[in-house]
Amino acid sequence: MSLLLGDTAPDFTADTTEGPIRFHDWIGDKWVVFFSHPADFTPVCTTELGFTAKLKDEFAKRNAKAIALSVDPLDQHKAWIKDIEETQGTAMNFPIIADVNKEVSTLYTMIHPKADPKVTVRAVYVIDPNKKIRATFTYPPSAGRNFTEVLRLIDSLQLTDGYKVATPVNWTDGDDVIVVPSVSDADADKLFPKGYKKIKPYLRVTPQPNK
Repeated sequence: MSLLLGDTAPDFTADTTEGPIRFHDWIGDKWVVFFSHPADFTPVCTTELGFTAKLKDEFAKRNAKAIALSVDPLDQHKAWIKDIEETQGTAMNFPIIADVNKEVSTLYTMIHPKADPKVTVRAVYVIDPNKKIRATFTYPPSAGRNFTEVLRLIDSLQLTDGYKVATPVNWTDGDDVIVVPSVSDADADKLFPKGYKKIKPYLRVTPQPNK
């Protein structure tokens, strides 16, 4: 069965380019972006991993870190890293899981047989420090993902965990947000001292409360 939002991310042990890990221990108290790529020494994957490495400081600001996976062996991962660093102009700074037996990718439904039974698709799981799956999305092998969007998603999750708000379409950090419908006007007056604009009874907009 597919993993659902709110499920505990399954634990596993695996070999990675930074040594063996037990996943829950590796997560620790961080947010995690766990993503699969179809194969080493492929062009789109090379750009994705290189860009993700460049985001290390941005992940750190959010108490987050990244880990990747494909079904290629560990020695191939390590050889490929040299190409990533050369072509993308950055040092690799997060681990890549070697899932040769496809155990982890099967556990996380990262192989879609009708797309390609031999490789993983471009799956992404955002996992919080409580080991809960908070967001997931999947792209086909032909389409590179937008990892700036992953940061925006983490920003939204962390903001809405702390305040009774939701983030509207195309929201980015610092934009106005929406007061959730379950909050009454009387409570909203107390919760949002900056005030809010009532466009419809169910649509109330307020400045981002932590800014």
